[in-house]
Amino acid sequence: MPSGTPQPAFVLVRPQMGENIGGAARAMWNFGLDRMRVVAPRDGWPNERAVALASGAGRLLDEAVLCDDLAGALGDCQYVFATTARPRGLTKPVVTPERAMAMAREMIARGEKVAVMFGPERAGLENEDIARANAIVSVPVNPEFASLNLAQCVLLMSYEWGRQSIEAEDEVVELAGSEWASAIEVEKLAEHYEGRLDEAGFFFPPEKAEGMKIVLRNLWSRMRLTRSDVQMLHGIMRQMVRWKDRG
Repeated sequence: MPSGTPQPAFVLVRPQMGENIGGAARAMWNFGLDRMRVVAPRDGWPNERAVALASGAGRLLDEAVLCDDLAGALGDCQYVFATTARPRGLTKPVVTPERAMAMAREMIARGEKVAVMFGPERAGLENEDIARANAIVSVPVNPEFASLNLAQCVLLMSYEWGRQSIEAEDEVVELAGSEWASAIEVEKLAEHYEGRLDEAGFFFPPEKAEGMKIVLRNLWSRMRLTRSDVQMLHGIMRQMVRWKDRG
């Protein structure tokens, strides 16, 4: 049975290739979506090629709803989005995938049922299909090559749904068992290098020494070091000094 997670239904209208249906199922399941409705698939249903391409998302295909026509697929929905890359000459709101999924989330939270339509691979949705939609979803793609593969389009919409469902930081750093160095640890590293370089006569000529030391200090602070980094850099300098002393 489909999960109880509130979500939109993804409606594949007259899909032509089983491989694309399977790819769409896999894309949906990547982001926790499992409400697929398939309208009049060209090669019949169930479809072995769809199952093969779905990989670990085969359960989603087992539970997909097969519909004879679009009216039956959309009958229980209060709001419908139609994905299309081309102007259709129909007066409707046109929204981005991000906005569409934000709207869907708001409506679903109010208890409404929402569907997203995807057209067949050859030419996409027909105007007769789009006329049943409340809004059009348009992806800002290269105008000279605007056509998206069915599974790609499903992946894009699934991603936008998942992005608003799953809290994810814009950027994270894997510290690999370490942690960020404290200011005092970086300070001690700077002093270590400054002292040894001073002994080696690096800060020359004297009138430029202070400026060179400031540049070096700025380098340490700009790099943002972990404790492991600091320990390694201390070790490098110690080893270089030992090597020099042995010579």
